[in-house]
Amino acid sequence: MTRLSVEMLAADTVEPITSAGHAQLGIAVLAGIAVIVLLITQFKLHAFLALTIGSLALGAFAGAPLDKTITSFTTGLGATVAGVGVLIALGAILGKLLADSGGADQIVDTILAKAGGRAMPWAMVLIASVIGLPLFFEVGIVLLIPVVLMVAKRGNYSLMRIGIPALAGLSVMHGLIPPHPGPLVAIDAVKANLGITLALGVLVAIPTVIIAGPLFSKVAARWVDVPAPDRMIPTRASEDLDKRPGFGATLATMLLPVVLMLSKALVDIIVDDPTHMVQRVFDVVGSPLIALLAAVIVGMFTLGRAAGFTKDRISTTVEKSLAPIAGILLIVGAGGGFKQTLIESGVGQMILDISKDWSIPALLLAWLIAVAIRLATGSATVATISAAGLVAPLAADMSTAHTSLLVLAIGAGSLFFSHVNDAGFWLVKEYFGLSVGQTVKTWSVMETIISVVAGGLVLLLSLVI
Repeated sequence: MTRLSVEMLAADTVEPITSAGHAQLGIAVLAGIAVIVLLITQFKLHAFLALTIGSLALGAFAGAPLDKTITSFTTGLGATVAGVGVLIALGAILGKLLADSGGADQIVDTILAKAGGRAMPWAMVLIASVIGLPLFFEVGIVLLIPVVLMVAKRGNYSLMRIGIPALAGLSVMHGLIPPHPGPLVAIDAVKANLGITLALGVLVAIPTVIIAGPLFSKVAARWVDVPAPDRMIPTRASEDLDKRPGFGATLATMLLPVVLMLSKALVDIIVDDPTHMVQRVFDVVGSPLIALLAAVIVGMFTLGRAAGFTKDRISTTVEKSLAPIAGILLIVGAGGGFKQTLIESGVGQMILDISKDWSIPALLLAWLIAVAIRLATGSATVATISAAGLVAPLAADMSTAHTSLLVLAIGAGSLFFSHVNDAGFWLVKEYFGLSVGQTVKTWSVMETIISVVAGGLVLLLSLVI
């Protein structure tokens, strides 16, 4: 199987920056994470700065020379950005084209026109899952909020009955399905196969989103019965357009990178010969870079030109899509630097050594570590990146499928119980006009259900594949 083109430095290919014992390393890890948590939660420092300072603190507590710690951090940052930075940028461009052209509105309106009554929560899951494929979670929320509020208002539905399925669809895509930043970085860190991870991720995502979305929304609607706040219904992009892309063309454009990457995984399994011409072709067209680049280029015509955009308007849309992701790229890069500092300090090997004496499965250990970091930092992406760095050595003796399941276990753990230190928590609270308690009873519980169900399904899959 082919791997992501940029190989992260592994623990067995570098000299450790310190030879500290397990106890000191354990204290160093806890101290480094504590510094990050404290800076993010108490001092409201940007996650990029918190991760940078936390990495230096980790090296210092581990007794490592400062110059080697800096080298480890910058090496990890550079390798991570090189591996996933372009993919994040391409995903942002595709998402912006989708939103500005009215393509997202077209998909939403088409599905809603064919759904009603009891089918509406299921329609919202479908919409959010499809929309959520190329979009970052926060962008997806902003895009879907008008739809959720308008459907709830016009159809006289409970806000939670419509909102929870939409949020579940977005959250599951964000935590489990590449090309979202967290899964991409985890795939890179543990050397998983992207196509197989994508296929298994979809397999886990479908039952997870059903349970956490339409089914839980019935309970959430009883717990929190609030009307849709009128003040939060913004103007939709397509209201300022004379025309917009067709449903079929929009859907095909959004699914193109997924189809290409899954096709590559299928060819890898069927042909299984790196020298075969068919596999070599699909190794190229199914690589994340080419798959997303193809979708962006196609989208300029099927979305941008179809909406009547001029060349200058398309260029402006692309330019505007890149500015908001600067922070995301820096956070992901700093997370990679923190991960590399963990690896080169010997923490990864320490986890491997200690886990040999435990009866806990590697997948469950990965899930628990991600849960702990998620609860502490409030960031699913930081939890995914840090946990991937800690458990990367566990993947050394795993099969290709189980390495992909390791990525999914980390992703599932990274979604556990969003609370007040998570920006998503406040985004949902304000958009839906909820109190803190109501947000905990709906959004936070939904995130926990996603984490537990997805983690359980990953463990079950590990027993049969």
